[in-house]
Amino acid sequence: MPGQAAISSGGSPRRRLRPPGMRRVSWTVSVNEIDMKNMTHNNRWLVRRPIAAPRLRLFCFAHAGGRATDFLPWQAQLDPHVEVCGVQLPGRGARWSEEPRMAMPLLVETVARVIERHADLPFALFGHSLGAILAFEVARYCQSHGLPVPVHLLVSGCSAPGRFGGQQWHVLEDDELIGILKRLNGTPAEFLEQEELMQLVLPMLRADFELVGTYAYCRGPRLHMPITALAGVADEHVRLDSFSGWEDETHAGYDQFRFEGGHFFVQERSAEVVACLMEKLGF
Repeated sequence: MPGQAAISSGGSPRRRLRPPGMRRVSWTVSVNEIDMKNMTHNNRWLVRRPIAAPRLRLFCFAHAGGRATDFLPWQAQLDPHVEVCGVQLPGRGARWSEEPRMAMPLLVETVARVIERHADLPFALFGHSLGAILAFEVARYCQSHGLPVPVHLLVSGCSAPGRFGGQQWHVLEDDELIGILKRLNGTPAEFLEQEELMQLVLPMLRADFELVGTYAYCRGPRLHMPITALAGVADEHVRLDSFSGWEDETHAGYDQFRFEGGHFFVQERSAEVVACLMEKLGF
């Protein structure tokens, strides 16, 4: 709303920003070949702790290299009627033994159909970095295919879709890719130094970065739900001026907020971020 301010680290409000490689792989599998019922019943795609009386579900999409379980601590900070559902992609987290590579169109369609099975309540989508693009594309898929649509799209740490992607990090040598992770500052240094462990997770990281590097934005109809974008003022990887294009993706209202911190401000300022999300969702 006009005049509203974002939450800052010191407790005083910070003014809201005003809206001012690798060759493509041919994927032949279809979502129709996937046993959707079995997936959701086994909770392979969704990580959540069901609550007693949910009134809204918040489906959360992690950054490249992130996990669905990263969002579970939010449950204690959210309104008691909001249920967190972390979206777990193949090859990540508890699904580490599965093939992690999946083309963006198939991934979007599959996740949208999973969410459809849990759309007995109103729901919103939140995504950080790569997760923001996945959430955006899932929202577009739901709208264009007549599925239940989210009441709100919340994106953070991510350029507008037309300016996202292009980095060919997935084709780098292992040591170069690990160097990128160190600069992103979202992975504990002691974790990055464990060579055997990194060999286990690098295929998943490459799959995530391949989604980033091969993403091709296509302009389409504007969304029918509001969009809220969150940015870190010290984010060295996403320029603040690159957020402005998000407002062009909706005709239902747009807000943009900034928080103290770098690219992973959602971790550094999680309480403030959650408070902002709850306000935008009406709780």
